[in-house]
Amino acid sequence: MFGGGGRAPKKSDNTKYYEILGVSKTAAPEDLKKAYKKAAIKNHPDKGGDPEKFKELAQAYEVLSDPDKREIYDQYGEDGLKEGMQSGGHDPFDIFSSFFGGGGSPFGGGGMPGGSSRGRRQRRGEDVVHSLKVSLEDLYLGTSKKLSLSRNVLCSKCKGKGSKSGASTKCGGCQGTGMKVTIRHLGPSMIQQMQHACNECKGTGETISDKDRCGQCKGEKVAQEKKVLEVHVEKGMQNGQKITFPGEADEAPDTITGDIVFIIQQKEHPKFKRKGDDLFVEHSLSLTDALCGFQFVLNHLDGRQLLIKSNPGEVVKPDSFKAINDEGMPMYQRPFMKGKLYIHFSVDFPETLSLEQVKALEAALPSRASSQQLTDMELDECEETTLHDVNMEEEMRRKQHQAHSEAYDEDDDMPGGAQRVQCAQQ
Repeated sequence: MFGGGGRAPKKSDNTKYYEILGVSKTAAPEDLKKAYKKAAIKNHPDKGGDPEKFKELAQAYEVLSDPDKREIYDQYGEDGLKEGMQSGGHDPFDIFSSFFGGGGSPFGGGGMPGGSSRGRRQRRGEDVVHSLKVSLEDLYLGTSKKLSLSRNVLCSKCKGKGSKSGASTKCGGCQGTGMKVTIRHLGPSMIQQMQHACNECKGTGETISDKDRCGQCKGEKVAQEKKVLEVHVEKGMQNGQKITFPGEADEAPDTITGDIVFIIQQKEHPKFKRKGDDLFVEHSLSLTDALCGFQFVLNHLDGRQLLIKSNPGEVVKPDSFKAINDEGMPMYQRPFMKGKLYIHFSVDFPETLSLEQVKALEAALPSRASSQQLTDMELDECEETTLHDVNMEEEMRRKQHQAHSEAYDEDDDMPGGAQRVQCAQQ
């Protein structure tokens, strides 16, 4: 194991890597993977984590996830592992090349300081995006929803190898690249080059013999799994806001698993409209309520009943707004703070009034404007008119149609039209 029958190294500390990952020395490979994934997401430099801590995590997982390296580490610790590597083993820091591919490392240069830049870049799997429809009440009160999803996971029998022996052969169709190039002739000296996934190996770059295929996944390397996710919708979340479950998308060999992302879609509410942290509601008043005062009960989103009433002697004008502080939506991550509730008032006027009602109103309301008090002489000099109800939308359509017809009539009356008629007669 240490090459050439050399002496075995002295024993040294063999618990450090387990402590870095926060697992026991008997942890199964699946437990190691879960612990590393959780800690790596938390400490990733791109998300404000500590680069040194992230480097230690990657180093610990790279060693413990390899059965041979783990065996050396368990017996002889970190010093023994280094001696083993010098005797012909692999560089334990190659994991950084897999993650960041040379210059893509967050540590700059070729992977990590003093490390190796060997190995190919490990690609990231696609995120899975779902829409999550919620009511305005859910966004006001907060809620949790359990959702059952299907996803691909690495085959538990072959550990994502696809074969019984763990061996595979380089695909002859794409020479192991996973991609094929098709050349299409468009014309003289003109060609179009198109790249697509190899159909023989499905873009994996390798093939597995029929006899050696895994009996559980049939060589596909992955199997379907049902998983239930509990999605917490917090108070005050907005329409279009994302809730992310890191590393819960489809798994694939040699791939960093993508995320499952839920995008909130707020359903329309029959009464309340939302704008940011504020709520709007429409309310119609009778003319009597608008002039003499009103009160009514408004059922809020959390079931409370709010008593809405005007001040004594207050007149509410049509198309006016009133606001109630701290009765709007809870603010996201500050649920004890709320926006405003705005009420938009419209006033329903009566269709007609009896003579008795007119006289009663005249007596109660301020006197009419002086311009309406005309003398008999002034009235004799005026021409009396009659008012008709009119629908302005229909009136505008009628006028447009009339103007269009008149434009055609003007074209017919142009001098050129007469000239053409004269030419035809000659």
